[in-house]
Parts: sequence; structure tokens; C-alpha cells
Amino acid sequence: MANLYNRVSSEVLKQQMLQEKLPRTTISFYHYFPIEDTKVFRDHLYLNLDALKVFGRIYIANEGINAQISVPSDRISEFKTFLYSNEPLNGLRLNIAVDDDGKSFWVLKIKIRDKVVADGITDPNFSMENRGGYVNAKQMNQLLEDEETVVIDMRNHYEYEVGHFDRAIEIPSDTFREQLPMAVDMMKGKEDKNIIMYCTGGIRCEKASAFMLHKGFKNVFHLEGGIINYAKQIKEEGIESKFIGKNFVFDNRLGERITEDVIAKCHQCGQPADTHKNCFNDACHILFIQCERCAAAYDGCCSEECQTVYHLPLEEQKQLRAGIDKGNMVFNKAKARLRPKLNGE
Repeated sequence: MANLYNRVSSEVLKQQMLQEKLPRTTISFYHYFPIEDTKVFRDHLYLNLDALKVFGRIYIANEGINAQISVPSDRISEFKTFLYSNEPLNGLRLNIAVDDDGKSFWVLKIKIRDKVVADGITDPNFSMENRGGYVNAKQMNQLLEDEETVVIDMRNHYEYEVGHFDRAIEIPSDTFREQLPMAVDMMKGKEDKNIIMYCTGGIRCEKASAFMLHKGFKNVFHLEGGIINYAKQIKEEGIESKFIGKNFVFDNRLGERITEDVIAKCHQCGQPADTHKNCFNDACHILFIQCERCAAAYDGCCSEECQTVYHLPLEEQKQLRAGIDKGNMVFNKAKARLRPKLNGE
């Protein structure tokens, strides 16, 4: 029987990837299209991508596909041939990472979900068939010249914090399902204005544009391919970047630099910094911004408490972690980083 799942530990695979001499390219793509049998489609993808030594994270749902992957650079042509052999994906735009060492993933995971991006939409009349118009990098810049244009960032706070478009409005929530109705409420009275929505790779803002149209807004656009494609286009065409700072990405890199501007601050000392870290304490792993000085002072941890735990013997750390629910590992607007209590402290 064919192997349809990885059987090797993630840590072993990560070490193997880091030792690889083979150049890799980080690619992301998504597409909204009906998938009747998600299990059959998922297994078909796994068998073929695993054979090509593709790593990454792919979500499959009845509404489509969302993928962030790492492909051996010398097998990209083979990868495209396979991907485009699936009729709904033929000719699909691929977002190629602009700031990439190829070390973004080390295992292939393909999961079936209810939605490729959780949206909380229950209205049976909502349809992705009516979505906002695409704008490319040049069109985005032209629309941004108009002071009447409304620019909405459909990403989470920790993404917005390190980089965003000039004049972009942040929707103050860290879940997409909450942002959709909030965006509608915040834009009341602006139903006839030009509204541009953007996100990392396009999947969230495309759905958001359809939702806004569904709610009665008239002139809704979304950035084709998101910030990743925008960065590629401005580089290729030599045009000015209206995006300032770094683009947060959901892989091992945690960021692609678009401009040299550092607009965020270290969450420990307040100095300019825009490097995201996961706390080195395995019982925490909170996502936060840390400068090099604080990384050295705190050993990559988010606090002195976590630093103390990090230096305990491994067996003692495991005992302290027993029973901890990491579900509250979130990064909130007030920077009140939530850390589970260790052993009742």
C-alpha cells in the first residue's frame, strides 16, 4: 500500500533539511474551486508531491486549496507539470518567495479542513463567484495616490505590526472570522468608495472582497497574489514600494523583507526591531518581536521566567509542561503576552 503520510519524526526531518545541499524554492498558491471528494484529491496530491520531495503545508476543503511549500529548485518544472495537470489548477499563479533561503519547511503535511481559511460565514447565499476585482502592483500604487481610496489590511496584528501599506486600516482582531463582520461595520457609510483589501498571499483578501460585495459595497478590489506577488512585481518592474517594512510569512522564516524600514519595536526593550521569534521555552513558544540584544540577554526567551525554565534539565522541563494547554499561545493587541502558568505559579 502506498505511503500517504509521513512516518519520520519532525525533528529528524528538520535536521535532514538543514543539512541538505540541494537548493530549494519557497512557493505559495491557493485557488477557490469545488472539490467533491477531498480525500481522493488529498491522497493524489500527497503521492505525487512526496515523490518530488516537496515539503510544506497544504489545506484541502470542498471550497478549494491553500498551500505553502518548498520545492527542490531543479524540480520546479516537474512540479508545475504535475500541478497544472489537474484541470482546475492549470495555469494557476504561483507566488515565489522574494527573500528566501529555501529552509522554510522540512515535512509535507496535507490536511483536509472544512474551509481553506476559517471565515465563520454561515449565510447560505454567500458565494465566492462574486468577488472583488484584481489589482496588480502598478494599479495598487495608482489607487493609493487617491486620498479617497480606502485600504484595508486583512491580516493579524502581528503581521501588520512589522509591515503594511501606507494609510492601511488595521481591523483590530487576530482572527479572520472576527475581522470580516468588523470590516463591514467599520466601513459603513463608505459603500460607494474604492476599497482595496490585501493580505499575505491573496487568499484572505479575496474572500473578504466577496464578503464585502455580499454586504452591499460597490467598488471592492483585492491585491492579486497579496503582498508576496506585489513584492515580486515591484522588483521586476522597478517601481516604488508603497508597502513599508517586512511581510510576515507562515513558515520557518517568519518574514520577508520588502523595504529596509523597521517600523516595529522590540517587545522587551522598545528599541526598533522587526524580527519575530517563538519563545525558546517549549512550554511557551509565544510569538513576539525581539532585537538581537534582548535575544542574547534572554537566550531567545520572552521573559526571565521563561529563561529560567529554558535552562532547567530537559526532564524537569517536561514535568513542568505536563498538562499545559498551548491553546492560549496568542499574541494580542495590548502585547499582554499570555503565558500558561507552570505548575500552578
